[in-house]
Amino acid sequence: MKSVLFLCTGNYYRSRFAEELFNFFAPTECPGWVATSRGIAVDLGGNNVGPIARSTVEALHQRGVQFNLSEARTPRQLVVSDLEAADHIVAVKYAEHSPLLRERFSSWPALSDPSRIEFWHVHDTDVMTPQEALPLIEKLLSGLMRRLVNP
Repeated sequence: MKSVLFLCTGNYYRSRFAEELFNFFAPTECPGWVATSRGIAVDLGGNNVGPIARSTVEALHQRGVQFNLSEARTPRQLVVSDLEAADHIVAVKYAEHSPLLRERFSSWPALSDPSRIEFWHVHDTDVMTPQEALPLIEKLLSGLMRRLVNP
């Protein structure tokens, strides 16, 4: 089984949506792949309330993904072993996550390897509403799955 790792800052909203939606569609759309997600800087998510954004849970439910908020895990901090274990990595916003990765994981040698990591351009809630951002992630996921299945 190959793995894709979704990254955002706090592992609370965008990366969690990508992980859950990917795993929902993967058995039919991207067989042989599984997703995980992590936050590059979970410590910066001081305004996050609960284990996952409510907008993420609502968007998952709207798409038919069964997600039980009461059983949701807390955000997880990225560590080097997560980067090393992933076959493919997606950071959801280049302008936000490229500097954080370079600052906090500068010793990870594959950081600049475009075959291992890609950056999307999905803004956080300071710029884009969940009603704008989450459908964009869904669209980008669809393209990613096609590329992973047909490299």
